[in-house]
Amino acid sequence: MVLVDILVLLLIANGAPILARLIFGKRLLTPVDYGRYAADGRRLLGPSKTLLGVAAAIVVTAVAANLLGYGFWLGALTGMAAMAGDLLSSYCKRRLGMPPSAFAPGLDQIPESLLPALALMRPLGLLAAEIVLIVAAFVVLELGLSALLYKLHIRQQPY
Repeated sequence: MVLVDILVLLLIANGAPILARLIFGKRLLTPVDYGRYAADGRRLLGPSKTLLGVAAAIVVTAVAANLLGYGFWLGALTGMAAMAGDLLSSYCKRRLGMPPSAFAPGLDQIPESLLPALALMRPLGLLAAEIVLIVAAFVVLELGLSALLYKLHIRQQPY
């Protein structure tokens, strides 16, 4: 049951920024990188990684974890680690010359599930095999749900 709860929290952490964008529209969408560029002349992260999205992920995941009985701090940790993984993915994609929101299978899912799983390893007593299972399951779920949310006009891209 713990592995399912972790997957639910990961999906919530990654879905909260999308929900925040739907609720707030283009208001409050300050980019995390504040429009700064790296030495390679490319944006650090890009315009789609916003402070609102990061804050939404942390707060909503904290509330969800508390409702599941894990406490706010564990949810906040999960949300922060998921967003750190998402920001890392964006940073890598910019360095590779990929435009914002470009499809990068694996790179888009692995860091945002691996970092939270590693952060939860000690507090929840996860084994290495369970972390691999969480990451693999998240990749499959995230790709499937993204396509569904796109068809429902909730996501802007099918990935």
